[in-house]
Amino acid sequence: QVQLDESGGGLVQAGGSLRLSCAASGRTFSRYAMGWFRQAPGKEREFVAAISGSGDTTYYADSVKGRFAISRDNAKNTVYLQIKSLKPEDTAVYYCAADRSFGGIRINTLDRDYDYWGQGTQVTVSS
Repeated sequence: QVQLDESGGGLVQAGGSLRLSCAASGRTFSRYAMGWFRQAPGKEREFVAAISGSGDTTYYADSVKGRFAISRDNAKNTVYLQIKSLKPEDTAVYYCAADRSFGGIRINTLDRDYDYWGQGTQVTVSS
């Protein structure tokens, strides 16, 4: 069982930056691929970024490439999402998720492939 706790959301002006953090419980964090998803009001949850267990491989949704950066610190059991040049359309609840399949080697982009989810952190971007 893995518990995930996101933090770092808030209200920011367009063009600003944020760093979201997701702290995980457990002793085998490096065996989980980690993903970030977001859900805007009235919309379905969508994939944002993912990182392999070792941190060597990352993948991004086309809509965030160049502005979002996912990273992880396995010694701290934490995954991060650095967001720059924020846009109003980035407003959403951001969730981190853990995928235990394949020992963290494989990256998945579908939310159904993730086993554990955090409660989410709200990001609001004002224009």
